[in-house]
Amino acid sequence: MSTPDTFVPPPGAQAYRLRTARGEFAVVDAPVAAGVEPRGVVLLVPGFTGSKEDFNPLHVPLGERGYRTVAVDGRGQFESDGPQHDESAYAQGELARDVLAQAEALGGPVHLLGHSFGGHISRAAVLLDHTPFRSLTLMASGPARISPSQQERVKLLRDALAVLTMAEVWEAMRAMETPEEAKTPAPQDAPAVEEDMRRRWLSTKPAQLLAAGRQLCAEPDRVAELAALPLPFHVLSGVRDDTWPVPLLDDMAIRLGARRTVVDGTGHSPNTERPRETARVLADFWDAAAARGPARATGASR
Repeated sequence: MSTPDTFVPPPGAQAYRLRTARGEFAVVDAPVAAGVEPRGVVLLVPGFTGSKEDFNPLHVPLGERGYRTVAVDGRGQFESDGPQHDESAYAQGELARDVLAQAEALGGPVHLLGHSFGGHISRAAVLLDHTPFRSLTLMASGPARISPSQQERVKLLRDALAVLTMAEVWEAMRAMETPEEAKTPAPQDAPAVEEDMRRRWLSTKPAQLLAAGRQLCAEPDRVAELAALPLPFHVLSGVRDDTWPVPLLDDMAIRLGARRTVVDGTGHSPNTERPRETARVLADFWDAAAARGPARATGASR
């Protein structure tokens, strides 16, 4: 799971509930920096077991480039409500329609970014209706189902949720983490962040996790459908990723005619691992997309 350095919104950002035609969603909404010309609005969709806080490190540098950023908890994630046990409420089509409603509530069109599982939901939203969006960025999010090793981890989680409480599953997951996964922020912040991560886990609805896990293990390849749309696409990742192998992401970018960016020194979460570099390449892409108008922004960046 992504590990934010802090769950506290950056200066100037507001945490509130965004009212939409499909209910309210918890968001962190960060403005354009003072004195900077506004260049657009960005909707940020988090991944499996994640939340809006995963994007906290991006708000300030993107605001400095002229972008208002709105990070959202999806239905049943952290501080957004949803059914506790009804998996049908978290079908991909339902979550995609939530994203469309969020874009509408923000006044669209917006730049859309989905991280990992959030990329699949964002893709599904764009395939339902691309008109509320100026571009789509898929960050560490692949063309189809996750890798076999990650499928096995998701199966273990589903099996655990069938017999254990959320609190018991949390303790089991922490005990099983590798040293790399267990990395924490600076010592003075680690206890607070650890408690916030536990609170996020306990607040997430089990049905959301179960439904998302099933989707990740069964998602079909929809790249050809996506490539047919008149949108600029961006495929962004780290140099390593065991959820979707990086060569698979390279190939997806070619099939999409997308801009391809690899952020050096990062893995599955460039947004938290190297946020300044990640914000720079994101803003560069959105600037280029605006300059090209409706034409697709293409090319490569590394």
